[in-house]
Amino acid sequence: MGAYILRRLLLIIPTLIGIMLVNFTLTQFVPGGPIEQIAAQIQGEGDALRNISGGGAEAGMGASQERYEGARGLPPEFIAQLEQEFGFDKPPVERFFTMLWNYVRFDFGTSWFRSISVVDLVVEKMPVSITLGLWSTIIAYIISIPLGIRKAVRDGSRFDTWTSGVIIMAYAIPAFLFAVVLMVLFAGGSYWQIFPLRGLTSDNFDQLSLWGKIVDYAWHATLPVIAATISSFATLTLLTKNSFLDEINKQYVMTARAKGLTEARVLYGHVFRNAMLIVIAGFPAMFLGVFFGSSILIETIFSLDGLGRLGFEAAVQRDYPVIFGTLYVFGLLSLVVGILSDLMYVFVDPRIDFEKRAG
Repeated sequence: MGAYILRRLLLIIPTLIGIMLVNFTLTQFVPGGPIEQIAAQIQGEGDALRNISGGGAEAGMGASQERYEGARGLPPEFIAQLEQEFGFDKPPVERFFTMLWNYVRFDFGTSWFRSISVVDLVVEKMPVSITLGLWSTIIAYIISIPLGIRKAVRDGSRFDTWTSGVIIMAYAIPAFLFAVVLMVLFAGGSYWQIFPLRGLTSDNFDQLSLWGKIVDYAWHATLPVIAATISSFATLTLLTKNSFLDEINKQYVMTARAKGLTEARVLYGHVFRNAMLIVIAGFPAMFLGVFFGSSILIETIFSLDGLGRLGFEAAVQRDYPVIFGTLYVFGLLSLVVGILSDLMYVFVDPRIDFEKRAG
């Protein structure tokens, strides 16, 4: 097992380099880079200044006139200065390897448009995304495992039929659309205003007692967590049901029943451990999927200041340090979680030996 883990860890290096190389190459051909963003901003300020009339504008015209004239046609010296500041005066190959060397040391630089280090920015936004990912995954497991077991036991019954219909509908509904429906129904859209519309805490959160903070936090997190849970709940329920059906039809189950064991003892004493192997082992990957998959739209809809929204805003602004820094961290986390999933398989069922499979 040690050799298998070592091989997987070594594979992280070329995989990460490949991910970063593909995305770095793509950004070289995407229009509207950071220099263009700044030029457009200066142009907009110049246009606004031109539309100002009256004595109030004349007071600041001396210092602003040069800026306005530059905005009408940015001089090459200013463009060259911007390129040097952002590092675009160097060849792409040199910039790529410099970026990799910095990222190996976990030096992600500073955001170009926020004047804060990328690490501090990610740490600041991470609690919101962890809230969505962790609570959504836990709730999905709490609901899906008992429901999937019951569907497997009553396979083909009326209960199994109508619950399957509900599950398929839940899986087919996009998370962002379900989030909008929740807002319209329960956040003061057109019906009831039961839950807040945005944010994870109230303005007076710091003044609340410990119990008040817990209630306020749960009150704000209810709708986004439900919206993020809907699709993962459906997938996990069907996975649990199919895993139990596969195990129920095996010989050892019939032998246990022939010995006179109760149905509950057969299900939870023998079937559960084998059937839950794939479900429990998939917890890290499922958490990561919810953490990254639906966070962008959910956080944007509910105005949550998390990593998903941060990534979206960084892509719009072409804030490359934030884009590549978060991409590197997320890619590394995904690869490590893949190894953790394999270790979970071994932990749940020690009979699994990846060394023999690899051989």
